[in-house]
Amino acid sequence: MLKIALAATALMGAALALPADGEAASFDCTRTDLKADEKVICDNRDLNDLDVKMVTTFDLIAGLLPMGNRGELQDQQSAWLKTRQACNADKACITKAYGDRLTQLMSVYDRIERPR
Repeated sequence: MLKIALAATALMGAALALPADGEAASFDCTRTDLKADEKVICDNRDLNDLDVKMVTTFDLIAGLLPMGNRGELQDQQSAWLKTRQACNADKACITKAYGDRLTQLMSVYDRIERPR
C-alpha cells in the first residue's frame, strides 16, 4: 500500500515538476556548455521524462531518510551521474542508466524503516 502511495506521490510530484521549455529536471537545457548526455536528454522527451522521474524519486527518498543517510544517497547519485555521463550521446545507454538508477532508488525506499 505504501509503495502505491509513493508511486502516486512521485507521479504528482513529477507532474508539478515538469520542466519549462529549455529545461530538464536536473539541469538547464539552454546552457551552452551541455555535455553530450545532457544534449541527448534535452532533445528527447522520453529521456527528459526519465530525468524528471529520477529527480522526483531521489528528492522524495532523500526527504524520508534520516540526516546521516542522505550523504550516502548523494554519493551514490554522484557516482550514477558519472555513469550516465560516460554514455555520451548513446540514447540506449542513457535510458539504461536511468532504469538502473530508478531501480536502485526503489531499493533504498524499500529498506526505509517506517511505522507499521
